[in-house]
Amino acid sequence: MSEESDSLRTSPSAASLSENELPPAPEPPGYVCSLTDELVTKAREELQEKPEWRLRDVQALRDMVRKECPNLGTSLDDAFLLRFLRARKFDYDRALQLLVNYHSCRRSWPEVFNNLKPSALKDVLASGFLTVLPHTDPRGCHVLCIRPDRWIPSNYPITENIRAIYLTLEKLIQSEETQVNGIVILADYKGVSLSKASHFGPFIAKKVIGILQDGFPIRIKAVHVVNEPRIFKGIFAIIKPFLKEKIANRFFLHGSDLNSLHTNLPRSILPKEYGGTAGDLDITTWNEVLLASEEDFVREFCQPLPACDSILSQSLPPEGLSSDVQCDDSVRAVKSQLYSCY
Repeated sequence: MSEESDSLRTSPSAASLSENELPPAPEPPGYVCSLTDELVTKAREELQEKPEWRLRDVQALRDMVRKECPNLGTSLDDAFLLRFLRARKFDYDRALQLLVNYHSCRRSWPEVFNNLKPSALKDVLASGFLTVLPHTDPRGCHVLCIRPDRWIPSNYPITENIRAIYLTLEKLIQSEETQVNGIVILADYKGVSLSKASHFGPFIAKKVIGILQDGFPIRIKAVHVVNEPRIFKGIFAIIKPFLKEKIANRFFLHGSDLNSLHTNLPRSILPKEYGGTAGDLDITTWNEVLLASEEDFVREFCQPLPACDSILSQSLPPEGLSSDVQCDDSVRAVKSQLYSCY
């Protein structure tokens, strides 16, 4: 379509838009790097990112998408594609596979990714199940704090918690700083009972881990688990077979030994609940950040998906996402594994 005809196109009126529909997003501006000199150097050393070749690399990935996956229905703007290049150290083929997997995952698990927006998850956010600490760690990683004990299963299913996690990851990965530095997860398992743990069965574990490892452009630098009860041995037994060795080696179990935690995460960035000096744990600030991003999430996750079933055949879905996978996910099967840790 010509530029002239584009300029004559009128936007739909507000009255013609449904609750989850928005006018098309404006054309994104040309890419402007927001990285500090220090992070540019870090990206060069750790991610093989060369500023002088950056836009050439983005264009190469864009050309591959257009040629090999024309029906992917993905954003092709510079900033978006850079997420995938950085996550795969500027290996074009691996970045393309990650991008295809990313969209395949979203279509393979509609219970999680459909209608993914902050206003749909207010109950989860208000519960304090997760938040992002206000201070980064010494490496510049944001710290995602997850507290499963805040979840009451009778209030909503576990998939709502998973939706809140992905909502947060999507927001975090918008930052170039996070794309380079990655994130750290702090998981507090205090008070997690056998009945609550049984909701996180092998099938859900495979899906979540598969997406995080092979279907989402984020670098998980460490997972610190604190206050884990004996039951966590059973939970970890469910998770570990699906973890790649590199990720498995980044799990650190501290129990109730906060001094052990502090050797990795300094007290200056932690709330007092974890022996830190950064005040009380605040969930309000991060919730407000997410809720202020409502329009972005509506535009990205709440619009009709294009007809592109070929995506699933083009992808190499993370283990556990294939629709033909059969997995006994009954509570009885899970509990039999968890009981073994007693």
